[in-house]
Amino acid sequence: YTLRRPLMKRELPTTKVNYKLPDILSLEEVQRIIKNAFNIKQKALLMVVYGSGLRISEALNLRIKDIDSDRMTLHIRCSKNKKDRFVILPPVVYTCLETYWKHCRFTDYLFPGQDKNKPMSISTASQIYQKAKEQACIKKSGGIHALRHAFSTHMLESGVDLLIIKELLGHS
Repeated sequence: YTLRRPLMKRELPTTKVNYKLPDILSLEEVQRIIKNAFNIKQKALLMVVYGSGLRISEALNLRIKDIDSDRMTLHIRCSKNKKDRFVILPPVVYTCLETYWKHCRFTDYLFPGQDKNKPMSISTASQIYQKAKEQACIKKSGGIHALRHAFSTHMLESGVDLLIIKELLGHS
């Protein structure tokens, strides 16, 4: 004989969630945004975010030790869900990072903030993107994360397998 408790059911109100697809930047629009960055540091940041499909927090937390120039990869450490992964480092992005390093001589974080021992803030990076987008006369909605959406869409459109894109983006 076992004693059973009656199951209690809770009624929770349901909410409708609307999923709106983001505005996707064309390759030409991405190039115009990067071209309109104010300086080499800003240009390098935008190129890394788009060229490797990174979340802004991942790009800002990159350090010199995360660049593998032999394998042309970036090591993304402890990103969303505490996962590490490797992402592609396109040659054009690597060249831009080399030029940026020769100009700025950063020693730890690729994109240091005002305090050189800490990364640039997300709000500063977002402002950089918005100003470059405005200078490029692009009216599409969205913030700096739109570069990540553009990366994945452009990869898919160029025939890259969806499972590879998923891995590069760090999705399960």
